[in-house]
Amino acid sequence: MSLELGALLLFVFLFLFLFSGYPVAFVLGGVSVIFLVLFVPDFMSLLPLRIMGTIQNYVLLAVPLFVFMGLVLEKSGIAEELLTSMGVLFGRIKGGLAYSVVIVGTLLAASTGIVGATVIAMGLISLPIMLRKNYSVPLATGIIVSSGTLGQIIPPSVILVLLGSVLNVAVGDLFRAAVVPGLLIVVSYLLYIFAFSQLWPEKAPALPEEEVRQYKGKGYVGRLVKSFLYPMFLIVAVLGVIFSGIASPTEAAAVGALGAVFLTLLQKKLTWQLLKGVSVETTHLTSMVFMILIGATTFSLAFRGLGGDKFIIDVIEKSNLSPNQFLFLVMLLVFIAGFFIDFIEIIFIIVPIVGPVFMKFQMDPLWIGILLALNLQTSFLTPPFGFALFYLKGVAPPEVKTSDMYKGIVPFIILQLLVLSLVALWPGSLKII
Repeated sequence: MSLELGALLLFVFLFLFLFSGYPVAFVLGGVSVIFLVLFVPDFMSLLPLRIMGTIQNYVLLAVPLFVFMGLVLEKSGIAEELLTSMGVLFGRIKGGLAYSVVIVGTLLAASTGIVGATVIAMGLISLPIMLRKNYSVPLATGIIVSSGTLGQIIPPSVILVLLGSVLNVAVGDLFRAAVVPGLLIVVSYLLYIFAFSQLWPEKAPALPEEEVRQYKGKGYVGRLVKSFLYPMFLIVAVLGVIFSGIASPTEAAAVGALGAVFLTLLQKKLTWQLLKGVSVETTHLTSMVFMILIGATTFSLAFRGLGGDKFIIDVIEKSNLSPNQFLFLVMLLVFIAGFFIDFIEIIFIIVPIVGPVFMKFQMDPLWIGILLALNLQTSFLTPPFGFALFYLKGVAPPEVKTSDMYKGIVPFIILQLLVLSLVALWPGSLKII
């Protein structure tokens, strides 16, 4: 059997086992080791070196630190206070509650970057209020899940950290380049809410004046300022030191983790039980990511040992695809894959395979990384396996149907794809920050 056929079979068996429901990390590692032993046993001696080289990557230390930071903020009540304050601040205008969800999602994205925590917090606090005020169910659910996923493109983002390690791009550069696309998505959401509330004001009503007055009460201004200052403190602490060149992303993640603990202490909610719970959950999430990373490293070695990367480059060259045509095909593949598999698997399975082809075409890896991040963000929203949809469904009232959530998310997926297209056509936008 030729090595090229072996590489093709590796792919086939990998996806067959992935859809069987067996843990991804063990599918990646197990299938790859079998193919290494059967077809290129000499490469087995390289496997320990590849694995150690991967897990010793200093940049990847940022992953558990950012996860820890986000989980601490979730437990501290900062998200809840921010949502309540924003809801009152914008409540007097049509679509005000929807505007507040987008702004809170943006601030939480720039200070935590944890999708699950953000979607669940906003679903528990905002969704019942929006439904009581006769908001359209598709609009309410769509705006919550889409705003909750902003942490995947607005730095600090775990997706950008992982993409940086795979594409060999400085994570700080990716963070800087992601600011403009992230803000474009936020602005597009706000414009959509404005248009929707003007066309169907009864589906995105303002809060009654007396209700806003009742919510405000004594000390509202102080609570509003404090709810803004806490996330802004973390944003400056993390992104400020990166963009100014004072610290690397990994060092900034450590600053952010310490800052989150400090803010929790100010809230008088720092307890041993909180730290223990956050630490255990951080360990679980980080272990999952790194086990997938080790499996993906094994897969990458097997695929290259079988000559899969050379085979793909040969096929692309013989097909006479232009760089832009190849980019379009990759983006389409990633978008479709996002319907069925997690962003981590896409990063560690697909990106290492197509990366050498992008290098062959001499395409800017920074630009490619941002395009992939924008595309991967949609994987949290696209049914049937959009994780953000599952998070919201788990905390939504019984009257919220899955079909309503699917309807509500479609406009926001379209908006994200429009921003993706703009960045693809205008690479210079990444150099503004």
